[in-house]
Amino acid sequence: MASEQAQMLNRNAEVLSSPAVTMLLSQIRAKSTTQKDYVNAADRLMGILAEEGLARLATPMTVVTPCGTCSGLEAPLGSSICAVDIIRSGGILLEAVRKVCPDLKTAKVLIQRDEKTALPQFFYKKLPNGIEKKKVILCDPMLASGGSALMAIDCLKEAGVFEDNILFLNVVSCPEGLRALAEKAPGVRILSAALDEKLDEHKFIVPGLGDFGDRYYGTAGYDEGLWGSDGK
Repeated sequence: MASEQAQMLNRNAEVLSSPAVTMLLSQIRAKSTTQKDYVNAADRLMGILAEEGLARLATPMTVVTPCGTCSGLEAPLGSSICAVDIIRSGGILLEAVRKVCPDLKTAKVLIQRDEKTALPQFFYKKLPNGIEKKKVILCDPMLASGGSALMAIDCLKEAGVFEDNILFLNVVSCPEGLRALAEKAPGVRILSAALDEKLDEHKFIVPGLGDFGDRYYGTAGYDEGLWGSDGK
């Protein structure tokens, strides 16, 4: 159902659906979740998203078993992929991808949202040579307004990467972000673990999960009582 809704907003969007994804999302969404449990659940969810993302780059094959043959998927070569993260939270997802595909190339793009205007600001990029010849997995846990993602996509396009060679992985998306990418980067494929209701007046996803990076890294929110604390 969520995938059908997402595709009405963006024809290249897909939302994962499984009890495991729902269980782990429930843990990282809950306001009461401690940092220890948040990190544990987030890492497990990132692992699922990483595997599913790589599977979207696989090619059909015939598998020869000890008893016969069957249809299957051949994993992509790590040398054909570059994973790009939007610093800082994107690095969490990138490391999950790199864990299951350790020989892929990696790249960094630093884009931060201005807290007053909610507009993205570009600061830094480090891309490998030959990125234009690779499949690119763009990593950022939250797709809100789409501003940061579109700025990162523009950075990749300037380096010669075609939109249809980009797969954008995220944990939570929303209609505003999906529409923005459909309008300005229609060739980019999107794989998300959840499609939420909307953005609020502060451009935060509702119901969302709060600030993904702050909850994962413990930089803010626990002492202030915004979300649970394990006392560490």
